[in-house]
Amino acid sequence: MTEKIKNITLVVITAVFLFGFLLWGIIKPTDKESLSERRPLAEFPSLSADTVFSGSFMTDFEKYTLDQFPLRDSFRTVKAITAFYVFGQKDNNDIYIKDGFASKLDYPLNEESIDHAASRFNYVYERYLKDNCGKVYISVIPDKNFFMAEQNGYPSLDYDKLIADLRAETDFAEYINITHLLELSDYYCTDSHWRQEKITDVAKFLAEKMGVSLSGDFESNRVDAPFHGVYYGQSALPLPADELYYLEDDVLKNCKVYDLETDSYIPVYNLEKTEEKDPYEMYLSGSKSLLTLENTKADTDKELIIFRDSFGSSLAPLLLEGYAKITLVDIRYLSPELLSNFIDFNGQDVLFIYSTSVLNNSIMIK
Repeated sequence: MTEKIKNITLVVITAVFLFGFLLWGIIKPTDKESLSERRPLAEFPSLSADTVFSGSFMTDFEKYTLDQFPLRDSFRTVKAITAFYVFGQKDNNDIYIKDGFASKLDYPLNEESIDHAASRFNYVYERYLKDNCGKVYISVIPDKNFFMAEQNGYPSLDYDKLIADLRAETDFAEYINITHLLELSDYYCTDSHWRQEKITDVAKFLAEKMGVSLSGDFESNRVDAPFHGVYYGQSALPLPADELYYLEDDVLKNCKVYDLETDSYIPVYNLEKTEEKDPYEMYLSGSKSLLTLENTKADTDKELIIFRDSFGSSLAPLLLEGYAKITLVDIRYLSPELLSNFIDFNGQDVLFIYSTSVLNNSIMIK
């Protein structure tokens, strides 16, 4: 083969590759969302004289082409594998992996975010709880970086300062420390959340500190579907799937869970969610602003209100044995100014329990 033929062949192959992907990108249907990244994908931007002359069309078109590129997830996987295992990068898109556990860097400590969270908790206390409730407690759930980051040479939050600052600004509440009860294996490998079957000791400890006793006698059930957590898609690496379990006892089998958003009763464990993009949402159906859990077998009239993030979805069912009713409030979705429209604050104990990742990024708290 002559040099000329080699050059022609190379040009033809390159042209076929480039124009083939161009044509593929044009004719392929637009994907609405990325299941692996759990986010909506950019769609073709509006074409008008205003968007062209302002430059917004080309900016949005670039985002569109990047999001809608053929075999996008496959190329993301190749990039991630190359970054981690060829070039030896310590993280890819802020995701890092150690001993089979994936986590996302969260650094540095955002003191303004802690102030914001504390100010919203104070607002709730002053407006609703101060003269109308029983005892008030607060607890912090450490994220996986607490066990992984500094120990492996990654930048880490100052967790002691985070907790100290929050406690200083929420002195109306009794702090319950649970960090000593947790370890890395209590969390999913591919997800940010803790494993329900691993936190029965946390539930019993919290209950004890709040004056309630739990038997902690649960039946463990495994979900058949594999669980690929949020970091599986964000890392773009072929990580082994986690297993999902949910715990039941006689109380949970007979309790009533009421969703005020939909004005309907929902299951404690919505197994249909295990087939959707975020299987962790099987716990109390995921992101819900206001739920009540009624213990139909309660031998007490004691009630608890929990202000929480998504970690509370798997924790709250484990506490129900000790209460007649638990109300779950997520003020990331429900403004505190509206709480009196839905909750009768009348002698209930109250627990604020949030993960460090939410506290350090509390702009989402209304």
